[in-house]
Amino acid sequence: MITSKDQLPVHLLTGFLGAGKTTLLNRMMADPALRDTALVINEFGLVPVDHDLVRKGREQPMVTTTGCICCTAGSDLRSSLDQLLHGRRTGNLPPFRRVIVETTGLADPAPILNSLIPGGRDARSLADHAVARAFRLSGVIAVVDVEGIEAALAAHPESLRQIAFADHAVLTRTDRTPAGDWPGRLRAINTGISVHDAADPGFDPARLLRPGSYEAFGKGENVAAWLAAEAAAGTHGHGGLFHGLNRHGHVVAVPLLGSGPIEAMALQRFLHRLTATPENGLLRIKGLVALRDDPSRPAVVHAVGHRLYPIRRIDAWPGGAAETRLVLIGTALDETALRHDFASLTAAPDAALQAALSEVLQSFLKHRD
Repeated sequence: MITSKDQLPVHLLTGFLGAGKTTLLNRMMADPALRDTALVINEFGLVPVDHDLVRKGREQPMVTTTGCICCTAGSDLRSSLDQLLHGRRTGNLPPFRRVIVETTGLADPAPILNSLIPGGRDARSLADHAVARAFRLSGVIAVVDVEGIEAALAAHPESLRQIAFADHAVLTRTDRTPAGDWPGRLRAINTGISVHDAADPGFDPARLLRPGSYEAFGKGENVAAWLAAEAAAGTHGHGGLFHGLNRHGHVVAVPLLGSGPIEAMALQRFLHRLTATPENGLLRIKGLVALRDDPSRPAVVHAVGHRLYPIRRIDAWPGGAAETRLVLIGTALDETALRHDFASLTAAPDAALQAALSEVLQSFLKHRD
């Protein structure tokens, strides 16, 4: 008989777009005690970025999935865990004692949990049975951005469910904005949740990964009903609005790729136009960009909603490939216009300068009239 002691713990790391999941994951991976951790990184859209922003140790195995993991949880997550299990058994991957699954910020936890907990989604293959025997869901961690959670809860029910299903909530950006009454408000959603402040000097992320067995009892009042309804439905399609790996309901991901370096000021103008346009429904910008002043050191671009954070440089391109890739996520993005504007950024320097001068001239004429 398989007991929980024989199974590898799986910890689900969730939280809405831009909450700080990857930052928390990097803090965990920096702890030598957690080097024997395998990662499953789920990214929304066909062009992965987050996996390159995770600072992996050489001995940390990782699987990346793209698309909406809650729409394909029965296949993608179990398949990813099966890959890790196969690599561990064959010796192609180093040993690991736990798995962290970082979900996309749009993921509804219910179908993901049902693919891992006993009595959830039925196993449909030998691989599914092997995964059920080898792994157990140990805990759920929700990252909560105190600057953005109010808007997320108002517009995106996934953010409420992420909190309702969680064992732990980790408050982020409290170094910029006080936590206020958020600990109490989170406990009103989920009476069993433990609230942590990522900016607290005593905060130890490793304590979030203590082994155990996930229990829906004592969480948000609707958790058990959500799990039962999702399991009974058998599929998860966001009201029939799931149309591809770059779409989740009304939210779309627009990937922008470029092979040539970009002028820093041109990039800043492009990003400021995006974040200064409330009607575009922008939720997230993330990516790596090659800048002309030093293409060997990629610039990390990061925006949450219409808050654009300072660009920072890292020492080298992850994986060695110097290729600009940005992912824009929102509800009313004009993909054609975005691709046209982005293509102009990678034009030859003379062309880029001419475009910038033309923009200044048009602005001058507009204000003169």
